[in-house]
Amino acid sequence: MNPRNLAEPLRRAIGERYLTYALSTIMNRALPDARDGLKPVHRRILFAMRELRLSSSGGFRKSAKISGDVMGNYHPHGDAAIYDAMARLAQDFVIRYPLVDGQGNFGNIDGDNPAASRYTEARLSPAAEALLDGLNENAVDWRPNYDGTLEEPTVLPAAFPNLLANGASGIAVGMATNIPPHNIGELIDACLHFIKTPNAQDDTLVNYIPGPDFPTGGVLVEGRDQILEAYRTGRGSFRLRAKWHIEDLGRGTWQIVVTEIPYQVQKSKLVERLAELIQTKKVPILADIRDESAEDVRMILEPRSKNVDPDVMMSTLFRNSDLEVRFSLNMNVLIDGVTPKVCSLKEVLRAFLDFRRDVLIRRSRHRMEKIDHRLEVLEGLIVAFLNLDRVIDIIRYDDDPKSALMREDWGRDHVRAASERDYVPPPPADGGEMSLTEVQAEAILNMRLRSLRRLEEIELVAERDRLMEERAGLEDLLESEDLQWSRISEQLRETKKAFGRDHTRGARMTLIDEAGESEDVPLEAMIEREPVTVVCSERGWIRALTGHIALDRELKFKDGDGPRFIFHAETTDKLLVFASNGRFYTVSAAALPGGRGMGEPLRLMVDLPNEAEIVDILIHQPGRRLLLASSAGDGFVVAEDEVVAQTRAGKQVLTVRGDTRAKVCRVVRGDAVAVVGENRKLLVFDRAELPEMAKGKGVRLQKYKDGGLSDALTFSLADGLSWRDPAGRTRLVAQPELDEWRARRATAGRMAPRGFPRDNRFT
Repeated sequence: MNPRNLAEPLRRAIGERYLTYALSTIMNRALPDARDGLKPVHRRILFAMRELRLSSSGGFRKSAKISGDVMGNYHPHGDAAIYDAMARLAQDFVIRYPLVDGQGNFGNIDGDNPAASRYTEARLSPAAEALLDGLNENAVDWRPNYDGTLEEPTVLPAAFPNLLANGASGIAVGMATNIPPHNIGELIDACLHFIKTPNAQDDTLVNYIPGPDFPTGGVLVEGRDQILEAYRTGRGSFRLRAKWHIEDLGRGTWQIVVTEIPYQVQKSKLVERLAELIQTKKVPILADIRDESAEDVRMILEPRSKNVDPDVMMSTLFRNSDLEVRFSLNMNVLIDGVTPKVCSLKEVLRAFLDFRRDVLIRRSRHRMEKIDHRLEVLEGLIVAFLNLDRVIDIIRYDDDPKSALMREDWGRDHVRAASERDYVPPPPADGGEMSLTEVQAEAILNMRLRSLRRLEEIELVAERDRLMEERAGLEDLLESEDLQWSRISEQLRETKKAFGRDHTRGARMTLIDEAGESEDVPLEAMIEREPVTVVCSERGWIRALTGHIALDRELKFKDGDGPRFIFHAETTDKLLVFASNGRFYTVSAAALPGGRGMGEPLRLMVDLPNEAEIVDILIHQPGRRLLLASSAGDGFVVAEDEVVAQTRAGKQVLTVRGDTRAKVCRVVRGDAVAVVGENRKLLVFDRAELPEMAKGKGVRLQKYKDGGLSDALTFSLADGLSWRDPAGRTRLVAQPELDEWRARRATAGRMAPRGFPRDNRFT
């Protein structure tokens, strides 16, 4: 063959191969079948366990043996992946109705992994047996396994809608699925209604299926309209909260006890998250978290004081932790095991019911074939009983009794009178001879001597009559669609009786309580208002001393460090930290470390770069305006509400580049601006010349030939410009003397008056 004939464009080659891979992933790995709700790996696990005869009432087998058989016979993938899939089917905190009955450590709600497969044992659960029921009655199609040595079912008969009962999740190529678990009793009620009313709509079905029913319980707080829309479209989400109650400790004290957590939330990580909220003081009204869980969940949340509102505390925790989660719904499933489609609740139930009808028809036909075969055998046995002497003669003296029995004419001349026997064989169709078939002859030859009793003959006739009656009923069933749906309804009611309220996990576990969104409670509302004194050192170590102490009080600092900022505040205050990189950082005064030690570096509390220095720290007061200026002499006025940062990274307000640094942050007061440069030249201009911006570089405040800006502030022209001289005395320059330094913005200014501080700063 010419090698050129094997060449093909790279785009087509990659496209074809990737499409093959994508289809394999979608159909054989990620998406569940709408009929039995299983993926191939789960289906093969259950089938292999059935082949090992691991019934729910029998003994357990090592998980390693089970995963080995699955891997060797049906699923040629890693045994670790198979064992993980089997272990998930046994976890009652993951699967609403576990399909595997596990013995040993199969993991827990804390997130611990199952023990190795050599340490655990398993068998089928009653729910799994309900999925497998009818498998040996030709209820479904079969296909060869991966090496063609065995056969496996393409789908399981599924006595209940397992897709919705246990849910499913998976990620394929270009599509994914995520289906929550539901209550079997509610699902069957909806199916029964669907059978009675084939044109039922989703809003009617929601009356029977009000929402998901998670194995870990919790409280579903999504509104009915949102739930209905999700079920109607096959896409949406459900808000799920932890279940909690208040436990009275006496003397007005109390604590919150969480008894159920949301689905798929690891309890250990949830406890870690709540502990982090306490440590970072993001929820100041929460004092402590304890995990007192044993077999049941019991998490203790202690409030900061007995005056805390429990609803406010829980609402805050719902917003800041996994005590409330959103479970996404994406009902993307394989219809008839082939076509992926995002289905509504109605379509999923329709697919299951149609499948159950197919199963019923196939099982009925299979039963009819068995009955016909048995009737054929019974007819031959009865003929033998009625002509026993002749049969014995043939068996005793003929060299080939089987052929002789089949050649013999068993017409009416050889049949005893009807008055002597209860059964008279039907006459031949042509009114002539009546011969035995090969099956009948073989059955006569295999008959035991002890069966040649009068009682045995009577039993054969009675069995024939029963089978004839059953066969007539099956014929009526196959011819009537109404009888078929009636039989399916009976089967569903039996399944509901087995797995409904009387079952250990039959009652609804997830409560439904429509609630609004969790309120975003301001941090100040959760903090007790107390006076503190904020102290920040030159190296940026910050702390909060209890109470308002004297600002000139001598405090301890680390070696080589000293005081820089000290001011009175309250625990409900927000502190605005302005850095030389032009960013504002927001820190809660309640989150500051206590004053017993030296405090903590402010850089650890916010993402302040090492090369950036702290320019100023202010107590946030809504409505104020700030004057910002850089070392290059550019600046503007900004509303203080615009600089409050919501994250650790802060908020970039003043743009600085190169060697330029943010230099000034002053509260705006008055109608004039005073700017002094490093060259000691002072400029005063009207506040109206300075624009108000949200962020940016600003405009030129003062012109410099060399050096840059040293300080700036705003003041009232009527009060004059004042500063403190090196001796601590207040100096004042008022009008008309001040007019000497007044000019337009962006001019050079004039030398500062005599007595102006040598550090070129106004304070």
